[in-house]
Amino acid sequence: MGPRRLAHPCALLLLGLLLGCGGSPSPAPNPGTDPPVGGGSPPGGLPTTTLVAADGTRFGVQTLATGLQIPWSLAFTPDGRLLISERPGRVRVYQNGTLLAEPALTLSDAFTTGESGILGLAVHPDFATNHFVYLTYTANGLRGPIARLMRFREVDNRLAEGVVLLDDVPAANIHNGSRVRFGPDRRLYVTFGDVATPSIAQDVASLNGKVLRLNEDGTSAAGNRFSSPVFSFGHRNPQGIDWHPVTGDLWETEHGQTNNDEINVIDSGVNYGWPVIEADEMRPDMATPITFFVPAVAPSGASFYRGTAIPAFRNQLFVATLRGMALLRVTVDGRRITAQERLLENRYGRLRDVVSGLDGYLYFCTSNRDGRTTPVADDDRLLRIVPVN
Repeated sequence: MGPRRLAHPCALLLLGLLLGCGGSPSPAPNPGTDPPVGGGSPPGGLPTTTLVAADGTRFGVQTLATGLQIPWSLAFTPDGRLLISERPGRVRVYQNGTLLAEPALTLSDAFTTGESGILGLAVHPDFATNHFVYLTYTANGLRGPIARLMRFREVDNRLAEGVVLLDDVPAANIHNGSRVRFGPDRRLYVTFGDVATPSIAQDVASLNGKVLRLNEDGTSAAGNRFSSPVFSFGHRNPQGIDWHPVTGDLWETEHGQTNNDEINVIDSGVNYGWPVIEADEMRPDMATPITFFVPAVAPSGASFYRGTAIPAFRNQLFVATLRGMALLRVTVDGRRITAQERLLENRYGRLRDVVSGLDGYLYFCTSNRDGRTTPVADDDRLLRIVPVN
């Protein structure tokens, strides 16, 4: 029996596109949705590599787990467990210092060619009471690969009761996106790439090349400009989203064409240009990025550091880069970037995701088994950044 379907398929959701176009402001900050913060010294017993940032900040890196298979997304539950999506079709659990051997979920219908498989992963803001977990994955559709957004309920480190919230979104071997996160407005945000069909990013009747804003049941959130799930459009391959802890601005990272990878601040209903413009090209009806990268760094997961354990990192944006093989540290002032630094460059290989942990540390994972580089025996790895004296 297939998964139960709660929301209408993608095509039916888009029937509302011809309705009005009232806008909505960017989500206001809501500190209550930020994870708890912590500080102090890291727990003993783990080898720690000590490094120094350009401003003199000392920090350590610890390896927590090895042997992962192309991890894509990291998401903490309120009780401190870390959920990890593996692109080949699994969700793993890291709990009490151990990567559990038994997956929380294995999807037998996952399409895993190229950049496909289980991608984005998020937990509901009320996980402590409802235990809802959301994910996107590439599935084998009747006419080829499709992207699907699903909701599961976690029970005893197992994900069950799967419900399809969005279905039949076009997918491909490349450019699928797809990050999943809850915003400060308690809406569900999902990114989808242009699936190597650039013109689709400008088509507001499509969910590809977009940032979507949804209710928790997968229906279109009120206030979206096109009366559809589409929140912003004109994106090539968006793989990172997070909200500034103070301003509430939504920051996004995406892969450019060969070069011209971007960091954007996302506003409701705005066209971010792809494939008409990119990098510093301009058009009055399209937004240019806050910054872009030449040569390419392939930015993926992005998170603001909300902890207190490393004060110099507070409220800075960290971006896991693939081709760049570094953790990009970005200092933000309003909607301006005032400084950038590449931490861990060429030290751990390709980096896919980074999240601010409930313990005040910064967690990230490698992506060295994705066919784009030569992995080492321990790949792929889950690591964290901790304070050192």
